[in-house]
Amino acid sequence: MAKCGDKPKLLAIGIAPLGIISIGIVPMGVVSIGVVPMGVLSLGAVGMGVINICVVGMGIVVAGVNVMGIWNAGASSPHQHHQAATGTHTPNLYAYPSKQEALIKAKQLGCNGVHAMGSLWMPCATHP
Repeated sequence: MAKCGDKPKLLAIGIAPLGIISIGIVPMGVVSIGVVPMGVLSLGAVGMGVINICVVGMGIVVAGVNVMGIWNAGASSPHQHHQAATGTHTPNLYAYPSKQEALIKAKQLGCNGVHAMGSLWMPCATHP
């Protein structure tokens, strides 16, 4: 295992290896191959780096099953922050522009009162 201040080896293998090319459990280096690789190019189960090819990955360019990145290729990514919005947005179901509309909805829902939510009004005095 590398110690603080050690220079990275050209090829490092093991637990938490530090090298230009690292292979093992939690490898760290320019090219990292292993269980949790961390490097510029990461190949493994859970990759963290600039370019990742892994099952679960976080980075700039990521390919895998469950991935987060600016550019990604995966089965399904729940995080689409950097993607253009398409289709229609979800309507604001329980926030109304007037207090009176919120009071009517509160009666329909079987609760009392309304409360402000920013510039809108929501039915019921408190959140459930």
